[in-house]
Amino acid sequence: MHRSFTPPRQVKIGDAAAFAGTTPRAIRHYHEIGLMPEPERGADGRRRYGYDDMIRLLWIRKMADVGISLDDMRAAYDEAGSIEETLDRLDEALAAQEAVIQRQRAAARRLREAGSPLGLLSAVVTDRFRDLPPGAVRQSDLDALLVTERLFGSLGAVVQASSVIVLATHPELRAAEDRLDAAEAALDDTVDPDDPRVEELAEQRCAHMKAVEQAIEAAGLDEVEEKLYELDEAAPKEDEGQMTALEGIGKMPSDFSPARTRCMELAAERYGRSLSGDD
Repeated sequence: MHRSFTPPRQVKIGDAAAFAGTTPRAIRHYHEIGLMPEPERGADGRRRYGYDDMIRLLWIRKMADVGISLDDMRAAYDEAGSIEETLDRLDEALAAQEAVIQRQRAAARRLREAGSPLGLLSAVVTDRFRDLPPGAVRQSDLDALLVTERLFGSLGAVVQASSVIVLATHPELRAAEDRLDAAEAALDDTVDPDDPRVEELAEQRCAHMKAVEQAIEAAGLDEVEEKLYELDEAAPKEDEGQMTALEGIGKMPSDFSPARTRCMELAAERYGRSLSGDD
């Protein structure tokens, strides 16, 4: 005896989700935001979905696969917006996603070529260390570049990179840097900011900064900085909504004592005066 198969007139939410390739939770969300009307319920109080409901659910899934947002789908069904407006927004969103993917792929290439963590810095910073042997840049220098890049952008890190390169290629300057770092670290919370040692170390730090700057100029690294600045000025600017350097400094914790902070301030003041010819 031949038995014919008769499709159900209505199905439960689990069957509807399985057929459409989605989840019951997603369908409930469509109901909550008004994207799908509430279907009638059976005697057991559960939702039942008919042919028209399934057609709408399938179109929702197709639009989601294309990348159309739920809000745009709802507007399309409510006739509150044209499909052209929706497609324009979709095109902009996809272009933004494509740009993100391109940046991520470029970062992955830098990581492969430069290694981690150097390759995690901006390309313009990473490229400055291309000619240095592996391991020439200390982790502490990379940490400092990371903070500088966050506070002052990639060009700020580009300038600092010149100092890092000089320290990596001039053993005598690296040794002087290490001595000063150790002496400044000794300015702990027991040292008064007005202690004479603070003034002496600030003077030494200023002289060291001048020596590093001379080495930068002798190596022509300052010319590289100028070229990079020119390229940056010619490049289109994007507002990424980043915080200002002052805001960032106020949010970045520091374990420096008042005496060490004062030493840094004095050294910066003296170095600034020397650059302006007032010292």
